[in-house]
Amino acid sequence: MKRTLLATCMAFLMVTAYAQNSYIVKTSGVLEGTRLETLNQEEETAIDFISQNFKFQSLCDWQEGMKFMVIPSEYDMVVKTFTDAATEKDVSSVKLRHKIMIYMGHEEDKDGHERINFRCQEDQRKYYYEIPSDTFEDYCYNNLGVPTLAYLGDVDIAREKLVGKEVYTKTQFYRVDTELDGDGYLDVVVDKDVPVTVKAVGVGTRDFPVKIIVEDADGNEFYQNVAISKTNCSLKDDDFVNDNAKYLFGNSFELVEDVLSISSNNYKQFLGKIIHTKYPTKLLNEFSKKMQSIPRLTEYQIEAMNPHKNDDKFTLKLKNTTLGTYFYIDMLLDEHLAQDQTEYFGYIFALGPGKKIETSEGSRAMMRAGHVGIGFTEDETMMAAGEPDKVINGENGLYTWVYQRSNNKLLYVDFNGSGVVTKTYTRDNNAKSSSGTTNRRNAKSAPAPAADPAQSWMKGTGTPITK
Repeated sequence: MKRTLLATCMAFLMVTAYAQNSYIVKTSGVLEGTRLETLNQEEETAIDFISQNFKFQSLCDWQEGMKFMVIPSEYDMVVKTFTDAATEKDVSSVKLRHKIMIYMGHEEDKDGHERINFRCQEDQRKYYYEIPSDTFEDYCYNNLGVPTLAYLGDVDIAREKLVGKEVYTKTQFYRVDTELDGDGYLDVVVDKDVPVTVKAVGVGTRDFPVKIIVEDADGNEFYQNVAISKTNCSLKDDDFVNDNAKYLFGNSFELVEDVLSISSNNYKQFLGKIIHTKYPTKLLNEFSKKMQSIPRLTEYQIEAMNPHKNDDKFTLKLKNTTLGTYFYIDMLLDEHLAQDQTEYFGYIFALGPGKKIETSEGSRAMMRAGHVGIGFTEDETMMAAGEPDKVINGENGLYTWVYQRSNNKLLYVDFNGSGVVTKTYTRDNNAKSSSGTTNRRNAKSAPAPAADPAQSWMKGTGTPITK
């Protein structure tokens, strides 16, 4: 991340603003003490989260009072965007960087030029952006917007709705900050579909105005700048492809919302809804009549919710959307009645689709019975048997998943280096395995032992973050 001399001077001038501006947030280790407090908000479902909360607002529809922040690119450092209304002199974007501009409408000046007016929140001075050509109506309908301005309306809503919430990572490519008073960062690689917590929300760039900082279970923080409503974005929809695709909110994060609104009074409205497991659990398999270990991100449709007569629990009938198999589980719908969080529906399940698994009809028949077959992938094995209780790492990329069975037997599932099952067998529980070392993690995501995550991130672009 090399910076030009101009950018270096700019960073020096803005160091104080970083400490005072709550919209500027950093990953841990760079700027402590600026994380936003978690807000207590009414819970919502993840369905239509974007359309419900983030509306695109064309320049033609801007309302007075809308807030933006000046986030100039290096090009904008040379080409001045704003004019001081009092002096009629153009103002350097370096001077205005990170200033909050409040939209004050548009007008035609005495020379017939159209201008878009703003008031600076910090110094109360008035500035304007002069439209290069055409009328205001022609300009706004071309969706050109005002250069340098990042829309803070999206930032404020995302801050209110997301801080403290759990989301899943939907890409592998994120960033960590490397500078307190600048925009330096390192690219990092993380696992997909990992639950992380939103720690802070601030301003990003004009095109991707919402900077979302998340933290994984190991305490590693990383961020993504994302576009949500695309208000004042200079990119067209067709531009959000290839590398830019990850900067759409839905391509970087998936919101996980506990279904806290389910109660004995309104549970029927959730019949037929698609849900998925947030954590591994056990469900009763109607086909095998046995309790089956279920991995996280497994998708079901709610078929029935039958209340008990003698307690506060409901029996849920769930249809696996891949296998068509029915499963049952007794759960509480009221969090306050649960003595153990694993009894609470909203802890184990979340609304929305889970992980899609491609499999053959022959494999589905075996998985419905809870059997693991030769040639199964890891996903198919977990669908049939759940998360392994132990992983034995062998040589040349070979590894074995071990399952504890209820009959005091151990099921061993051997995989080749490509993650395909080559052999299955059982042993008595007191039998000892002689191949490799054991751990309780998925072999494909096992981290390097004793590594300091904070140090490993600084080794260069693309350093993996593992669980």
